[in-house]
Amino acid sequence: MTAALTTPAAPAARTAGVPRQWRWLVRLHRPALIGGGALVLLTAAALVWLRGPLTDASAAAWKAYNACGFTPRCSYDQESILLYKDVYNWTTIAVLAVPFLVAAWAGGALVGRETESGTARLAWTQGVSPARWLASRLVAPAVLTVAVTGLLAALHHWAWAAGRDRIDTATSWHDMDTFHANGTIPMGLALAGLAAGALAGLLLRRAMAALAAAAATVGVLWAAVHTAVPYLWPSVTRVSGLAEGPLGRGLLVSEGVLTPGGRAEAPCVSSSMHSCRDTLADMGATAFYRDAHPASHYWPLQLVATGILLAVAGLLTYAAFRVLRRTTGTARG
Repeated sequence: MTAALTTPAAPAARTAGVPRQWRWLVRLHRPALIGGGALVLLTAAALVWLRGPLTDASAAAWKAYNACGFTPRCSYDQESILLYKDVYNWTTIAVLAVPFLVAAWAGGALVGRETESGTARLAWTQGVSPARWLASRLVAPAVLTVAVTGLLAALHHWAWAAGRDRIDTATSWHDMDTFHANGTIPMGLALAGLAAGALAGLLLRRAMAALAAAAATVGVLWAAVHTAVPYLWPSVTRVSGLAEGPLGRGLLVSEGVLTPGGRAEAPCVSSSMHSCRDTLADMGATAFYRDAHPASHYWPLQLVATGILLAVAGLLTYAAFRVLRRTTGTARG
């Protein structure tokens, strides 16, 4: 480590360091910004199209289909139904892909490439301290990330709501892909991915390795959130008779039967079958139960999950600054 890496620059140079770094970032990452902007505009336009003409055409087609009954020669616009479904699926994938793209860019280009090529060390000798250098690579991208993910998630929720109760095959609010894409979870995942990319770039100092590590981190976080979401808020329990079967709709947490010994897994739920009735009688089952989240729990679940992801993003950011401090041997910004 050379003395140039730890010697503080002049105060005037430091004051102007971050704005200069932001201008440099825009020039350096212009292709990624243009490509990402085009992807965002394309997805946003597709969601607006989905919300308007596609929803109207698909709803009209389903209305015509339902009016046919069992008529052999039913005339309805099947292409509109299939097009709506395809566009909805692809736009949902696009919204959910944003955190992975942010993480890959942060690890591979934003930090990893500069630490691998030595550009970061050169910047630290030009009046920009390591801490300010890292801050400039996190603050502006974080603001842009929140704006982009928030816009796409809002448009996705807007488009989905237009088809609710109008399109027979529209996904329910608790379908997991729809659940995530409709709310604030993509924003939390994207910010965690940004921080993970910065940390991976500082630790690995190889662009491709940091890219892969950051994207994998987002994958692990997404899987963890997917698994934990049903348990982040108290569920509602509904008990029903054996003749009724399990009742209650929403995001399922668990279900089974009530017995003298407590709750038990239900081996079957069809009380119309003699074998099922006999099995439940042998267990001593008295009723079915179902723990689930109604639609009113959507935003509590979303906000709790997002809060956890923001805490993870904060911890990853703190770890990145600690690694930078250890690497450069300075804590001064």
